[in-house]
Amino acid sequence: MKNYNGYSDEELIGMLRRGEAEVADYLLNKYKPLVRRKARALYLAGGDQEDLLQEGMLGLFKAVQEYQPDKAASFQTFAGICVSRQMYSAVASASRQKHLPLNSSISLNELEENQEEYNLRTVDSPESIFLDQEAAEMLEKKIWGSLSPFEQNVLELYLKGLDYLQIAGSLQRPAKSVDNALQRIRGKVSQFLKK
Repeated sequence: MKNYNGYSDEELIGMLRRGEAEVADYLLNKYKPLVRRKARALYLAGGDQEDLLQEGMLGLFKAVQEYQPDKAASFQTFAGICVSRQMYSAVASASRQKHLPLNSSISLNELEENQEEYNLRTVDSPESIFLDQEAAEMLEKKIWGSLSPFEQNVLELYLKGLDYLQIAGSLQRPAKSVDNALQRIRGKVSQFLKK
């Protein structure tokens, strides 16, 4: 690669326009620290610092391609503006709500590997859901059928959220008999669940 250190940016752009393609690489390397400085000051939602650097380098490349030496601004000023615009555009674009699904997306592999973390479970088929509901209804009928009328009343009030004393007051029975009834109910339910 030829040494371009003694030339001004405007002279280098002129050389590039005359066909010296290496000048573009030289300018990109020369102004890469400028891109890094500008990237450090920004945050890209859903991206990282490397993404901002790439956007900045794209802006710098556009500056190299589009700079016109006969305009009033120096190449350095023009390059700074192009880099900033490209980065600001990327940041604004990333922060728009329409990109939210992309910015917050999770890969299927990550979901599969971290099912507990994302609180995922496998979905049952409609047939298995129906069979489970049918089995639950059958179990409920067996449990209710095994209870005495007093135990049924106690369980019904207990399922409504009443405590021992409230159930006892409602049924006009001693709290101890309500407690004993709930213990018997638990024992019967446990037996059915073991089967």
